[in-house]
Amino acid sequence: MQELNYIRCSDYYIPDIRVPDETRPVGRFGRRRRECLRERRPIRFDDLCLTGELWTYPADLNERAQSRLEVIIKQMKASESVTEAMKATDRMSWVSAMNSIRNRAEEIVISELLYC
Repeated sequence: MQELNYIRCSDYYIPDIRVPDETRPVGRFGRRRRECLRERRPIRFDDLCLTGELWTYPADLNERAQSRLEVIIKQMKASESVTEAMKATDRMSWVSAMNSIRNRAEEIVISELLYC
């Protein structure tokens, strides 16, 4: 448990609570998870606020989601034989296949990592 420091303001002592500095981006997956927590799990959201992890937790989750998304896309490209040769010969079908793969991979990541 952290020791609290207090600041005196006139006749009152106010807790000196500071949020830790977070330089990593929260990203879209982190923002979606934070909104899900705020709406569906307010007690967990408040706990993250009080412990100062409201920015580190979504940033960690965003990094995990991005790495998982890259792995899934790579596996789907290999299984559906979407290659650079296909990109060179038939660009429109390659774009269509990649959009489909990316959308399906994002749905998988969202269902696995983001929602309660």
